[in-house]
Amino acid sequence: MTSAKLDVLGIGNAIVDVLSRTDDAFLEKHGLFKGSMRLVDEATAEALYADMGPGVEVSGGSAANTIAGLASFGSATGFIGKVKDDQLGGVFAHDIRALGVEFNTPFATNGLATARCLILVTPDGERTMNTFLGASVGLTPEDIDEDMVRRASVTYLEGYLWDPDNAKQAFVKATGIAKAAGNKVALSLSDAFCVDRHRDSFLDLLRRDVDILFANEAEILSLYQVASFDEALAAARAENKLIVLTRSEKGCVIVEGEAEPVRVVAQVTDVVDTTGAGDQFAAGFLHGFTRGLPLDTCGRLGALAAAEVISHMGPRPEVNLALHAKRLGVL
Repeated sequence: MTSAKLDVLGIGNAIVDVLSRTDDAFLEKHGLFKGSMRLVDEATAEALYADMGPGVEVSGGSAANTIAGLASFGSATGFIGKVKDDQLGGVFAHDIRALGVEFNTPFATNGLATARCLILVTPDGERTMNTFLGASVGLTPEDIDEDMVRRASVTYLEGYLWDPDNAKQAFVKATGIAKAAGNKVALSLSDAFCVDRHRDSFLDLLRRDVDILFANEAEILSLYQVASFDEALAAARAENKLIVLTRSEKGCVIVEGEAEPVRVVAQVTDVVDTTGAGDQFAAGFLHGFTRGLPLDTCGRLGALAAAEVISHMGPRPEVNLALHAKRLGVL
């Protein structure tokens, strides 16, 4: 057991991503809604994979991508997520540990295979995700490393993992430990369809345990069931929490109670693949937050990281984000 302090501990789906370029006709052929994430079973994943073009395999998962970004910034990080003791499970564990991330979750020895996400990237950079959750949904409260949670300044939860009951209980256990230790809890809403499924329980979690909420425009509109961003912004301010709202090319708005919202412009870049944009934004923001930087600087770090990841294929940074931020004068 180590006693080293962690800046951020992520808890989420441990997934290996398979990215492939495609076109709108392929999405239409398979009845896929561009820009969405759907859950599929193993048979559907295999059938879709067989019809896809050449793919690139990279370790992924929303919270794991954020942790990878934080590690690139130089933050001390850990991750909790379930994989099976199969080939893809070994790939995931190797990749995240190679980044210097503390990863100790026991491998599953039976049951479903390691999770994978088939990501179809259209010419406009939009990604459509088809996720077989596999072993990742087997996360249980027993997998929560209590020592890691206590050592983490922020425990970052991935909304996607709110679907299975056992993983939900793992989240509840982790938030209880974090709050008892005087640490912060952050939540990413992950996807508007995920919010549709769990709106009431997300609101309950936000109001009870969450200190920092990350949501894009579609997710916050879904959470409050309103038609305009201004209405959603007003509802978010009323929560009296730190809420970070991303709006793609419109930048982000950061609210904290009745304080004047902080608005940060997006960094201009050529869009190749939007996979991981929200994940990397959260990485940049949390890196700044755990260092006590002003909220506008946190937002600029998030925008910088998001711009870097959408400039290439794949959900994780291809440059050292700490050096990148220094070159651009943000750090």
